[in-house]
Amino acid sequence: MTTLDLQERKEKLKLGGGEKAIASQHQKGKLTARERLEKLFDENSFVETGLFVKHRCTNFGMESKEAPGEGVITGYGTVNGRLVFVSAQDFTVIGGSLGEMHAAKIVAAQNAAMKAGAPFICINDSGGARIQEGVDALTGYSQIFFNNTLASGVIPQISVIMGPCAGGAVYSPALTDFVFMVDTTSQMFITGPAVIQSVTGEQVSAEQLGGSLTHTSKSGCAHFRCADEDTCIQEIKRLLEYLPSNNMDEAPVYESDDINRIDERLNSIIPASANQSYDMLSVIRSLADQGEIMQYQENFAPNIITCFMRLGGKSVGVIANQPKHLAGCLDINASDKAARFIRTCDSFNIPLITLVDVPGFLPGTNQEYNGIIRHGAKLLYAYSEATVPMLTVITRKAFGGAYIGMCSKQLGADMVLAWPTAQIAVMGAEGAANIIFSKEIKQAENPEAKRAEKIQEYEEQMMNPYVAAARGYVDDVIEPAETRKRLISALYAFEGKKVLRPQRKHGNMPL
Repeated sequence: MTTLDLQERKEKLKLGGGEKAIASQHQKGKLTARERLEKLFDENSFVETGLFVKHRCTNFGMESKEAPGEGVITGYGTVNGRLVFVSAQDFTVIGGSLGEMHAAKIVAAQNAAMKAGAPFICINDSGGARIQEGVDALTGYSQIFFNNTLASGVIPQISVIMGPCAGGAVYSPALTDFVFMVDTTSQMFITGPAVIQSVTGEQVSAEQLGGSLTHTSKSGCAHFRCADEDTCIQEIKRLLEYLPSNNMDEAPVYESDDINRIDERLNSIIPASANQSYDMLSVIRSLADQGEIMQYQENFAPNIITCFMRLGGKSVGVIANQPKHLAGCLDINASDKAARFIRTCDSFNIPLITLVDVPGFLPGTNQEYNGIIRHGAKLLYAYSEATVPMLTVITRKAFGGAYIGMCSKQLGADMVLAWPTAQIAVMGAEGAANIIFSKEIKQAENPEAKRAEKIQEYEEQMMNPYVAAARGYVDDVIEPAETRKRLISALYAFEGKKVLRPQRKHGNMPL
């Protein structure tokens, strides 16, 4: 074989399904697999593996069907100078369908990423299992799922949905750390619209059933929603900057703005009325280096905020109640969202900062019937299990079990700071006064006046941070403007934190 012959073979294989199939891909508003990788990786850094792999199926005419590269591109390269492994399904080749050897290429790339201790990105764009290969295709999925599980908490795994992802294929993204979707061109579902209509009679479009809006706002199965593929690739690069390469490494450190910077606006951000909302995102951006944050599941359970940011140049994860939505209450979805984010950060050595303004768990039969007890316990478990540095700031309300659930001292916080506006109690003053002073209020000549008096009495005696500080549950009451400076100082203090846990196979998280 001559060098010229080798190059001709490679060029033919790299053309995938051919010019007609590539044009069809572009007409759908989608890039090809190779175009996606060209945009993702640093220039000339991508090294392809497995280009010459072929299927060995002889069923239903497959013996005469060519599938260049087996319908998936695998390899490695650098993204902003850091090593990353990848698999990218090629929809131009038999619809990106997954067969035995297609799966074997993905599995080999997963194994290589684990050996190298580097992030693994899987770009999904596939019609599903290659039906002609039957159980061999299903076995291929099984191997991918198993590797997803082995790699969990060891290397960052990012799934990118850039086309259809249906049936069993959806479980690989579900097992990974982060899932990106693109508006109008990506869908995920177990059973498609046609099957649903034939079985249940429901009529629904593919976009309504499994589009990016559905999965980032209703199901919570995807974490990031992007307007187009170019934006999606840029957001993947941005996410990688907050993450270490593996669980034994630390996230990259970037140049910080002034670590002693204060923001006087925080001194007046809490409204005079306890029932008035404010935007917790304003607080978070005030604390962050250059005011930059990257939200995780931004449109799912908006009553709690989860995001990455940097403090003093270092990556941190933030969990914060959002008073603008459901008054910042914890509910089923918020508990799941926060617990998942906490465990993700803890897996990859990213410190956690919790900002608390929570009136309690959301009441109602819908919440109780659907297991708020079980879901809320996930949040308690995630914080208790975490061993990274954990800092808590109570800005306003911190009531009842929700106060505990938002990383109280006893749940593992290394330092708890409170603003002078903090209210830490079993419940709000109005409810507490009605219970404690019920008899006095009923017997008073003017019950309403007596109730107001007792509410004020309870607020003065119990609804302030100094009671908790007196018990050591709050380490310091601080001026809000100094919050950033104090958090950076505390992160430095607990940078070398070491925690011993009882020896066990694994805990039994309340799933």
